[in-house]
Amino acid sequence: MDKEKKKRDKKSSKSDRVTLKKEIGLLSACAIIIGNIIGSGIFISPKGVLEHAGSVGLSLIVWVCGGGICALGSLCYAELGVTIPKSGGDYSYVTEIFGGLVGFLLLWSAVLIMYPTTLAVIALTFSNYVLQPAFPDCLPPYIATRLLATICVLFLTWVNCSSVRWATRIQDVFTVGKLLALVLIIVVGLIQICRGHYDALRPSEAFEFRQDPSVGQIALAFLQASFAYSGWNFLNYVTEEVVEPRKNLPRAIYISIPLVTLVYTMTNIAYFSSMSPEELLASNAVAVTFGEKLLGMFSWVMPISVALSTFGGINGYLFTSSRLCFSGAREGHLPYLLAMIHLKNCTPIPALLVCCFATIVILCIGETHNLINYVSFINYLSYGVTIAGLLYLRKKRPNLVRPIKVSMLVPIAYLVFWAVLLGFSLYSEPVVCGLGMVIMLTGVPVYFVGVHWKDKPKCVYRLVERVTYIGQKVCYVVFPQEDLSETEPLTSSKATD
Repeated sequence: MDKEKKKRDKKSSKSDRVTLKKEIGLLSACAIIIGNIIGSGIFISPKGVLEHAGSVGLSLIVWVCGGGICALGSLCYAELGVTIPKSGGDYSYVTEIFGGLVGFLLLWSAVLIMYPTTLAVIALTFSNYVLQPAFPDCLPPYIATRLLATICVLFLTWVNCSSVRWATRIQDVFTVGKLLALVLIIVVGLIQICRGHYDALRPSEAFEFRQDPSVGQIALAFLQASFAYSGWNFLNYVTEEVVEPRKNLPRAIYISIPLVTLVYTMTNIAYFSSMSPEELLASNAVAVTFGEKLLGMFSWVMPISVALSTFGGINGYLFTSSRLCFSGAREGHLPYLLAMIHLKNCTPIPALLVCCFATIVILCIGETHNLINYVSFINYLSYGVTIAGLLYLRKKRPNLVRPIKVSMLVPIAYLVFWAVLLGFSLYSEPVVCGLGMVIMLTGVPVYFVGVHWKDKPKCVYRLVERVTYIGQKVCYVVFPQEDLSETEPLTSSKATD
């Protein structure tokens, strides 16, 4: 009888466990990567890439190489993701490898600037394209765009708070929608090419430079393309919610990155089948100009496609950035309330609300586009630090269990490209990159006061406990129980190192 009772208690305790649900299968994992990469970038960046590359041919090479660089980085992240199977992406890996301060600086810059700003820009792009048909002869009103963007962010925050399944289903549907929109552009472009409209793609024309190419300009072209490719590492932010992450994480990367690279390259070829380089550079909305030239009465499809693309992008960024806050709070680098999840829905509601609030604040400030360069610099700085951590971990803990182990040439090749890119960025835009560093380093005093300083006055701890208690009551959240099934190799290896 005692044995049967123990079995029942064990089963009931396991079924009642409150933890993040593993509801992200291979399809949803691919949708998260593709959905986060394909946002507004492919509709904005072609102009910047062409402007800095100086020719059609070199710009297409930049798009292909940009996808290759993402593939190198994603292979490194695949190894890190299955070696350190924690949600939180760059932050979790850097904290595990280099310690709390370096991890906190990445977390600080991401929570303060990087993700709220990116979310705000995508939301504004969504509202602009939705409202554009109502204001065909002028820009949509400032207040209207901000209001619609805010409503969109609030709605998707509610969806993410309500159900992980709903959020992933939205991501699946809108990822398919945005891929269909790009497929439409590609098919129309191929029809144009079959009709003989490919003058700009002839080798003699494609490599006719408007200006002498320089390494600095090519580096800036790669930066423009990298904006369109950003988001390739976002599946690592939700590793703990992926079904069989050691299998599905690398599989999703192997499927998604080549697919996005192919789609991006073919989309740019389609653009050049109907627009001359001068027309593309003169356009502020490449996809809309493309639709107006070739789709006639169906040109309205393009603004709707961009709106759908950005809507899915907002959902993806909310989903992943909230997990970053959740991971930071679990490590003690953010208030513990942000590490709690809803008792029934198992969603990180406090972390989602913080991401939503920060995004709305950035929306109210207004001048979000001025922060994009700072965001890009901080983003790429974090990539390099994380992949350097992979090399350091190989040396420091060679016996660590690694279900995936990439060749050393992969992280070294990525870091060489990364160093060249950031080096020329510093040379070309010293003020922007300097301010990006300042934003990140403001986290140093915050870390030592908020995290490192343990003997704070008791009134501070009482205040934090009171706020946490109220937050738990309002959001109906509790601390999740850890599922150690996916972290056993890491734990066991610690004992042998």
